This record gives sequence, structure tokens and C-alpha cells, in this order.
Amino acid sequence: MDEKELLRTVPLFSELNDDAITSLSRLAARRKYPKDTVVFFENEEGDSLFMILDGRIKVTILGDDGREIILTMLASGDLFGEMALLDNEPRSATAIAVEESELLLLHRNDFQAVISENPAISGALIKVLSARLRRANHQISTLALLDVYGRVARVILDMAREEGRRLKDGRIAFRRATHQEIANRIGTTRETVTRMLKDLERQGLVKIEGREIVLQPGFEKAFD
Repeated sequence: MDEKELLRTVPLFSELNDDAITSLSRLAARRKYPKDTVVFFENEEGDSLFMILDGRIKVTILGDDGREIILTMLASGDLFGEMALLDNEPRSATAIAVEESELLLLHRNDFQAVISENPAISGALIKVLSARLRRANHQISTLALLDVYGRVARVILDMAREEGRRLKDGRIAFRRATHQEIANRIGTTRETVTRMLKDLERQGLVKIEGREIVLQPGFEKAFD
């Protein structure tokens, strides 16, 4: 798949005409990042926008004591790093490839030129930023209003909706995240997540099947 076809898979650019896509393909660079490679660090100067072609990226904040809070997990078709291009401020978080990933990057000046020549992108970008804000509000309310048990259940439900596929019997199957990853998304410990998941399994709401977590139909009703 060449750059033009790849760009068509990115929702932000899906409505561009062929000439605009051709111009953009000459400006965008393709790069591969091995698993656990840092794409950029928090507080680093930002001069590029990234689009995920393949793989997964976690956006995280690392504390001085080594603790990690995962802000979001991104996959194919998602973009990140756009905030630093729009406000000229340093990166607000660290981005890390959690598996081998292929990204397209677009430098600030090129990105701003594309926006000025294609007003439709501004509308699409606003939708992306609005969705990001809604997700942040949801995460804040989860952390502020729910107890630990509720936070574990809510993040599992969020992951199922973000990454999962619904089976014919109504269950939802999705990637089995590590207990540490789940813990880092809600500011708790791995041991707490392990204990809560075992309790959810005992209740028959969650089942571990190989590399997947499967939510039973009653899970959504109980924790939505």
C-alpha cells in the first residue's frame, strides 16, 4: 500500500480530493517503531503530527517516582501529537509504542499549510479534539466519582467498547490487557486489579479465554 492509499485510511484526511492527497503524500514520512520505543517524551518540543498506520501507541504521564498513568491507548487510524502543533507548547505527555508500530508523521509547517489549503480538515480536526475532550471528561469522572471496584469495572468496559468485537451470543471479546496496564489507567495497583478481576470472574461477569477477556451480557447493564 503506497502513501496515498495509507492516507485515505486516516479519518482526518478521508474527505480530501486526489490532488490534496497526492500533495500530502509527498510531505508525510513513514517510520517504524519497535515495541517499547518512545515516540516522544513529555515536555519535549513538538514539531510533528503522527498518524498510526499499524500497531498500538499508549499516551502516558510518568511521575518523578516512576509511577505511570495511561491517558489513552491508540490504534490504527488514530492520530496524536496534534496539540503541540496547534499551540506551539511542549508535548503534554509521553507516547510509547506498546507493540511494533508503523506511523506517518507530518511536520508542523506542512500540516498548517495543508489546513490552510483544505478547510474541511479543520472541521475534521475539531471532531477529533472534541472526542479527545469527551474521553478526558469521562476519565476524570471515573477517577473522581467511583470507588476502586467501580474504576476497574469501568475501564474494562471502556476497553471492550474501544477494542472489542461483539460475539453472536451478545458477549464482547477484546484484547487481554496486562493487569498493570489496567492499573495504570486508573491509578491503582496491579494486585488490586488482579483481585477485582477474580471477583468479577466468580460473579460470572468476566471470563478469560486465552489472550482475550470476554464480557458476559450482564456486565454492560451492571456497570454502564
